[in-house]
Amino acid sequence: MLYSALYSLHTTYTAFNVFRYITFRTLIAALMALTISFLLGPVVIRRLSANHVGQPIRTDGPARHQAKAGTPTMGGTLILFSLVLSTVLLADLTNPYIGLVLLVTLGFGAIGFIDDYRKFRHGSPAGLPARHKFLAQSGVAVVAALLLFSVPEFHPTIAVPFFKNVKVDLGWLYLPFATLVVVGASNAVNLTDGLDGLAIGPVMIAAGTYSVFAYVTGNVKYAEYLQIPYVAGAGELAVFCGALAAAGLGFLWFNAYPAQMFMGDVGSLPLGAALAMIALVTKHEIVLVLVGAVFVVEALSVITQVAYFKWTGGKRIFRMAPIHHHYELKGWPEPQIIVRFWIVSIICALMALSTLKLR
Repeated sequence: MLYSALYSLHTTYTAFNVFRYITFRTLIAALMALTISFLLGPVVIRRLSANHVGQPIRTDGPARHQAKAGTPTMGGTLILFSLVLSTVLLADLTNPYIGLVLLVTLGFGAIGFIDDYRKFRHGSPAGLPARHKFLAQSGVAVVAALLLFSVPEFHPTIAVPFFKNVKVDLGWLYLPFATLVVVGASNAVNLTDGLDGLAIGPVMIAAGTYSVFAYVTGNVKYAEYLQIPYVAGAGELAVFCGALAAAGLGFLWFNAYPAQMFMGDVGSLPLGAALAMIALVTKHEIVLVLVGAVFVVEALSVITQVAYFKWTGGKRIFRMAPIHHHYELKGWPEPQIIVRFWIVSIICALMALSTLKLR
C-alpha cells in the first residue's frame, strides 16, 4: 500500500522513483520490521504476562527446563505482526506470489494460534490433536499449491541444483509435492523450537539466503547468467524475506538465552511454511534441504527415534529427541548448543548459495 502510494508520486517528484527498486524496498521493509519488533516487544511480553499466557513444560523433558515454566509464550504474534505489516506496506500487493506467501503465513499462524491457545487454556503441553493439526496444515498447503499451480507464469517443474537445464516436470504431481514440502518444513521448524533462540536463528539465516534466491530468480539477466530458472515476479519475495529476517532479529532480542518469551506454535508453524512456499516459487525447493539442514536433522532425529523405539521394543538411538535435547542430556550448556546450531546453519547457507554458480 505504502509502496503504491509513494511510487505513484515519482512522475512529480523523481526522488520517489527509488521505490521501484526491490533492493531498496527490501532494506526499508527490514528496518521497519526490526523497529516494530523492538518497540512492541516489551508491550507483548507485558500483555502475555498479565494474561498468564505461560509456557507449559513437558514433565518428560530435561529437568532444567522446568525453570522455564510460565515464561510468556505466543511471542510469534510479534514476528507475524512485524512481518505482515512491513510486507503489506512495502511489497507490490498485485504480485500473486506475495499474496500466496501471506496466505500461507497467516493460515499456518492461525493453526498455531489455536494450538497455543488450547495449551494455555488447559495448562498442558498438548494442544490440538496431532491428526487435526496435520489435516489443517494439509488443507492450507493444498489450497496454496492449487493457487500457485494456477499462476499462468508458473510452471510445475523442479530444478536440480548443480546441473544446468535439468528440470523435472511433475505436472499435477506437483500439488502433493508442494503440500509435502510446506507441511514438512512447518513441522520441522516447530520441532526445532525447543531452546531459547534455537529456531529463530536458522529461520533468519534461511530468510536471508532466500532473499538472494528470490532476487536473482526474478531478474531475467541474473537468472540467465547463473543458468537458473527465471520466474517472473519472484523477485518481489525478497521484500518478504528481508522483513522476515529482520522481524526474527527483533524477536531474538527478547528470545535470546535466557528467553523473556517464546514464539510458540503461532510463530514456528507459519515461519517454516513461509520458507517452504518461497522455496517453491523460486524453484529452490531441493536446496531448502541444505539451507534448512538444522530443521531437517531435528525432524529426522524424531522420526528415526520413534521408528527405532517401536522396532526394537523400547530401545533408543538418542538420549532424547529432537536431537538438541540429546546434547542437553550429554551435558552441553544450552547457549553452546544454540550457537553451534547457528554456525551449522550459516555454513549450510553458504554452501546453498554456492549452488547458484556451480552449474
